[in-house]
Amino acid sequence: MGFFDKIKKIGIFNGFSQLDDDFYDELEESLVMADMGAETTMEAVEELKQRCKKNKIKDTEGAKACMKEILAELLTVGDPSVDMSRSPAVVLFIGVNGVGKTTSIGKLAARWKGEGKRVLLCAGDTFRAAAADQLTIWSERAGVEIIKQHEGADPAAVVYDAMSAAKARKADVVLVDTAGRLHNKQNLMNELNKISRVIDRECPDASRETLLVLDATTGQNGLIQAKQFGESAGITGIVLTKLDGTAKGGIVIAIAKELGVPVKYVGVGEQVGDLQPFDAKAFVEALL
Repeated sequence: MGFFDKIKKIGIFNGFSQLDDDFYDELEESLVMADMGAETTMEAVEELKQRCKKNKIKDTEGAKACMKEILAELLTVGDPSVDMSRSPAVVLFIGVNGVGKTTSIGKLAARWKGEGKRVLLCAGDTFRAAAADQLTIWSERAGVEIIKQHEGADPAAVVYDAMSAAKARKADVVLVDTAGRLHNKQNLMNELNKISRVIDRECPDASRETLLVLDATTGQNGLIQAKQFGESAGITGIVLTKLDGTAKGGIVIAIAKELGVPVKYVGVGEQVGDLQPFDAKAFVEALL
């Protein structure tokens, strides 16, 4: 069973034998229902029509192969890998509460520890009760160290401690959890800016990534979140969770197209190994 076999498939190509208006209308509806968004869907279907005409494709099998190319192209934005070119690599995780941020940090910590990297966790979400406790459980599971303070502490102070520890312990990668909710957008922006300044000052040569964690089941709402966080924090990549079950994977394509931000990791289950690097071609293959 392939990694993406759990996602919802678009079965439109099986029900038609010829490429007529009904086929294209049904395809458009299926893609919108798969959370691809109206604008992205219309552009993709229009492109499909043009390519089928140009290449004289008359059957649904040819159209399917063509659609796979189009969707894979839409998904190919930026670098899908996490930049670890300079130690310590500092990866900031942002996103609203409940999307699986802490879980994603724990799974990536286990993954990178398994690859032989020295991983350090930073409990920068001091706003939510038990956030540090949850991260501590994951640090124990993954067998990595964690830097934390008391609830309500200044997140930038925790990040300062983590940067100092990273230098002293020669960590390869530092994974920083951040608050998913502050009182307003301005507070959130100020907090993230403050954290960034501490990292810049303490580890100016570090590789940097800011990964937005999104819950795939929220559909188009995830796109709105991505836009808001993008304005506040300068996202370098997306971690998409909960792509199994009821989630429809098309939101991935909408985000890549509208924000120009690559999806770097996706989660399709509860197990540690169920968070995997994103592969555009394999994903499109499963979706269609």
